[in-house]
Amino acid sequence: MELRTVEELMDLLYACRGTRDVQGHDRAPVDAHDHALRTAALLRRGRPADKELQAAGLVRPVGRLLWPGEPAARADRVADAVRALLGERVAGLVRLRPRYGLPADDDLLALRAAEEEARTVCFDAGVLEDWRTVLELLAARNSRLRMVD
Repeated sequence: MELRTVEELMDLLYACRGTRDVQGHDRAPVDAHDHALRTAALLRRGRPADKELQAAGLVRPVGRLLWPGEPAARADRVADAVRALLGERVAGLVRLRPRYGLPADDDLLALRAAEEEARTVCFDAGVLEDWRTVLELLAARNSRLRMVD
């Protein structure tokens, strides 16, 4: 599946409400929608200019909806789904998703830290609609880049 519009992506992100995300046996489940909003908000605070990193933190939960029974391949498939819309860097960050024990650059370390912190902190991260403009800007920039190629 390939997401072609920001509206399709927003619909999927809205559908993540109430979906429980469990990572690891020792962790309590969290609402995937809320976790994604908190992750993106934390990344916005830490790296306000890096919209692609923020988007990578936001879009990860759509994999649970699109491929519920395939956790091992989920990151790859989400990356493939958002590549055409949000670009190669966002897809790469989603695909390489921060995993403990694997080498990581600064971007992946920031993503990992935000995902971890978003599991334990509770704050008002806003609403999904706050992210529409960021996603539209990335999609517009990516579509212009594809025209040049």
